[in-house]
Amino acid sequence: MNTNTVRLLPRSTPENQGISSQSIERFIGSIQEKELELHSFMLVRHGHSIAEGWWKPYDADKPHMLFSLSKSFTSTAIGLLLQEGLITLEDRVIGFFPENTPEDPSPNLSAMTIRDLLIMGTGHAQEPAIQSDSWVEDFFKQAVEHEPGTHFVYNSAATYMLSAILQKVTGITLLDYLQPRLFEPLGIQGAAWESCPQGINTGGWGLKLKTEDIAKFGQLYLQKGEWDGRRLIPEAWIEEATSKQISNGPADSSSDWTEGYGYQFWMCRHGAYRGDGAFGQFCIVFPEQDAVLAITSGLGDMQAVLNEVWEHLLPAMGADPLPADADAASSLAETLQALKLDPPSEEAISPIENDVSGIVYDLEENEEKLHSFSVRFEEDGGAVMELTGEHGVNSIDLGRGEWKSGTTKLIMVADNEYAASMTWKGDRTLQLTIRLTETPFYLTTECTFGEDGIQLAYWMNQSFEGKVVREIRGKVRS
Repeated sequence: MNTNTVRLLPRSTPENQGISSQSIERFIGSIQEKELELHSFMLVRHGHSIAEGWWKPYDADKPHMLFSLSKSFTSTAIGLLLQEGLITLEDRVIGFFPENTPEDPSPNLSAMTIRDLLIMGTGHAQEPAIQSDSWVEDFFKQAVEHEPGTHFVYNSAATYMLSAILQKVTGITLLDYLQPRLFEPLGIQGAAWESCPQGINTGGWGLKLKTEDIAKFGQLYLQKGEWDGRRLIPEAWIEEATSKQISNGPADSSSDWTEGYGYQFWMCRHGAYRGDGAFGQFCIVFPEQDAVLAITSGLGDMQAVLNEVWEHLLPAMGADPLPADADAASSLAETLQALKLDPPSEEAISPIENDVSGIVYDLEENEEKLHSFSVRFEEDGGAVMELTGEHGVNSIDLGRGEWKSGTTKLIMVADNEYAASMTWKGDRTLQLTIRLTETPFYLTTECTFGEDGIQLAYWMNQSFEGKVVREIRGKVRS
């Protein structure tokens, strides 16, 4: 028997679960009209997936980088650790790391508890920078200006400290701890989590899961911690974790970032709560409507996505099943099947292709530590870009007007799945688009060919610094 199939969420039609297919189609249409780049979504109502879609080249079988949505999983582990009697929320943080604690810790640092870490109320005026080999020491070096528990500052380093405490107490990583307690019961396979130089899972970011895994996690919380008749998480923990524990700014009726913060969960408008991560990774739970929405994305304006949810999906969640609507259901199914992110397409071909094909360009010194570049045009209409650098040779297959896929260490050093394409912008500029399909990111590179050299201008679609265009020049290898 295929246990993966058994463990999938049950499927149903939107109408059977009290939502019209038309409302979901309007949500998708508005998302696309406003050019909000979603990679996937799954809407669950009354425990059934009623609509799900992946924008090609993203697909259901690929995990996606969650960024700070990882924090809600870390919080869950702390709840389980508490249940097992291995910690209390009032335990002092420095008590777990005597070897890393400053000789004369400040009163505020000394007073900081696990609960303060959970609510982002550590007392820091700004998030600690963790950059040496010992992130725990880095955390302790940052001044704690406020009394812990009184001042909200979003703090991924605090979540890392929760992971470090768990590993100190249990002797195993956060990922290994959650494997039998959460991931296996939910049927989540292939979870991966980044680690610090000392082998501690990063906690506040770095988890990769599939869209359905996110949806199942939200459904578990919606069910107050029960799954298949078995209690996985204490109900009291879920009540606390998903309730406002600290204020995170003056109330703003247009924002979902000022409704309060729980234990690594955000409170939302309209009685919902969520875990979320940078560039549009969401697990939204609607307790009053008995619904969950999982989303992965590659966008900058996360509030815009939530606004679409409140406008199109929330009001459509009725109390009773709706009459079957075969035409609307068929239209929605076609829309979901056709979801895609098209590769850029300007000019299909250039007269200089034969002249530059296979030419190797040695690159000037650059911060990416790349040494050479070449592109070879193939008989099938595609091309192969080759970059050499400090991490060896990276070859990227490029489709012409389509995506070609593979794996590469380019950009993020570790192997990443990609989908790549090319188009010409005039006779001399070749534009390459490389989507890292397990992340929110894609790289655009414009290669402008000269008589004896090349200029590469490149940028990422999203970053914490905004759009930054960098340039590298190169000369034909003699």
